[in-house]
Amino acid sequence: MTEFFPIDHVRSRFPALNRQDQDKQIIYFDGPGGTQMADYAIESMNRYIRNGMANLHGTFNTSIHTDDMLEQARIAVADLLGCSEKEVAFGANMTTLAFSISRSLTSFINEGDEIIVTELDHRANVDPWIALARDRGATIKFIKLNTDTLTLNIDNLAKVITARTKLVAVGLSSNVTGTVTDVLPIIKRAKEVNALSVIDAVHGVPHIPIDVNAFGCDILLCSAYKFFGPHVGIAVIREHLFTKLSVYKLQPAPTDIPYKLETGTQNHEGIAGVIGAIRFIEELGEGVTRRERLISGVEAIDKYESSLSADLENFLGSLVGVHLYRPSYGKKTPTFAFTINGHHSREVTAWLANQHNMCVAYGDFYASTMAEKLGVNPQGGWIRIGLAPYNTIEEVQLFKKAIESFIEHHRKSTVLKD
Repeated sequence: MTEFFPIDHVRSRFPALNRQDQDKQIIYFDGPGGTQMADYAIESMNRYIRNGMANLHGTFNTSIHTDDMLEQARIAVADLLGCSEKEVAFGANMTTLAFSISRSLTSFINEGDEIIVTELDHRANVDPWIALARDRGATIKFIKLNTDTLTLNIDNLAKVITARTKLVAVGLSSNVTGTVTDVLPIIKRAKEVNALSVIDAVHGVPHIPIDVNAFGCDILLCSAYKFFGPHVGIAVIREHLFTKLSVYKLQPAPTDIPYKLETGTQNHEGIAGVIGAIRFIEELGEGVTRRERLISGVEAIDKYESSLSADLENFLGSLVGVHLYRPSYGKKTPTFAFTINGHHSREVTAWLANQHNMCVAYGDFYASTMAEKLGVNPQGGWIRIGLAPYNTIEEVQLFKKAIESFIEHHRKSTVLKD
């Protein structure tokens, strides 16, 4: 299982794995909500803070060092995502960046235009564009969810994305079902009608090699805290579009890219941590260039996580009374959403936390349209377990035993009551 992946070395890179609660090891299954931070990221942040923080464009060394660090961070992100460093902007988080960008696109959208979003996506890649449509008198249309396969229905793209379409926003991977969407035909259709394309890669970056150039999208958004770093949002905006954006900003602030989107002083120590997070991924790969090593590193993570996922998917799909929400075909990330008949999802996750020190989340995870369509809200949404490269087969086995124990315990309780 682990012969091709250095799991012991990987786990040594995550100090949070040493935490114990009530003398029991804590098990992190909440990667989709935010991974633990690699020590490289922690050290990069500490190093920047300890060596003297400063604001930008000064003549003294700490300011010069901050300028240089930010540029090195952009280059590292560009290597990770396959774009130019001039196209990389930082912000508080993906949601804040998406709203900022949507506000900057007002001159691109007119009354009667169409904006396309999906029923599968996290609301961070839906509501900023709905707000833009509302402000400009445009129409919102949805790419529909196939509730049987838990994939997007892209067979009728020519009817959904029309000559009136000006923007299409789609997620690369669902943070609930793990569905990986083939975004290429969607982006291709958007280009055919001269519409902008926005890709939410927040859940994709930790599991899938990203190549913005190959995608051909106009905007890609992600967050470093989902790939082993601190809470920093990242936007890639292609140069042809970025130079045209009119952003809300202070008069003296820079007007050139990528700085014009970065209003106010950025989270410099957090951005330093992004460099460390990317170094962790690079360390797992092979190749001559950093870009090659990063692609190889993500592929190694994906291969390892997939080896853990196959057994877990079969297990959850076989349990009586458990409904697993997992796509029936295609590529998937190691993210599993399920419900247990007769039990509120919070009840289950609280039991896993209290009895087994397992971090398992519950809710709609901001994929509220899909939650409504699938009817999971009365149960408190889904129970979600998400794997990361620091999880082990032993932890997965413990989770399986814990779920079986929960079901058996409550079955006996029901029998006794009857």
